[in-house]
Amino acid sequence: MIQFLQNSPHKQSVIPRIIALLFVLMVNSMAMAQYSVSGKVTSGEDQSPLPGVNILVKGTTSGTISDANGAFTINVGSGNDVLVFSFVGFTSQEVPIGGRTSFDVTLASDAKQLSEIVVTALGVEKEKKSLGYAIQSVGAESLTTARETNISNQLAGKIAGVTVIGSNSGVGGSSRVTIRGERSLNLNANQPLYVIDGVPISNGITGGSGRSNLEVDFGNGASFVNSDDIESMTVLKGAAASALYGSRA
Repeated sequence: MIQFLQNSPHKQSVIPRIIALLFVLMVNSMAMAQYSVSGKVTSGEDQSPLPGVNILVKGTTSGTISDANGAFTINVGSGNDVLVFSFVGFTSQEVPIGGRTSFDVTLASDAKQLSEIVVTALGVEKEKKSLGYAIQSVGAESLTTARETNISNQLAGKIAGVTVIGSNSGVGGSSRVTIRGERSLNLNANQPLYVIDGVPISNGITGGSGRSNLEVDFGNGASFVNSDDIESMTVLKGAAASALYGSRA
């Protein structure tokens, strides 16, 4: 006798349910394998937040960047992963997660990297060793110690080849600066060109005649710059440096 067994509708409905259950378990296991890590990135100099820091899970292409407040959130595969933090001007740092879900990172400044880059005309950055002219810089600390009312007077004795002659007209008086000697009978023609955040300004001496033909000194352009607003001053010397800004330099 030959007997035929037919599949019952109940058995046919169980198979899709088992497949769906296996799929749900697989998704849950993948979700459990990854978890979120958050934190904040700050500068080691002043503890200010660092926006735009690249954060990458080491050995993978998974990464993110910190927001305007230095905060970040990233998904990692396990608590044994390592996060790599990198930012321009700062030393890259590798931080093992160690099962943590939240931690803060402080990046140290890369002083060597910052000292090798010089911003020339029009915001063009070049390596210091590739420049064809001499440069010297004065930091903010030197400009605010025993300060003068005219910022040009702060360069006296700090830059080689630069001569600074202050006016005896009192507060707000002009200051005449020459680099590597006089080259013209016109006093204003000997003045170097001042460039503030990429914008050239005139530093010519402005004066006039008062009573009894007494000369009045109204100061010059550099005297209006507040030393507290200056991060650094860089003096570019030589014909090659002058060519960057044309005839005015």
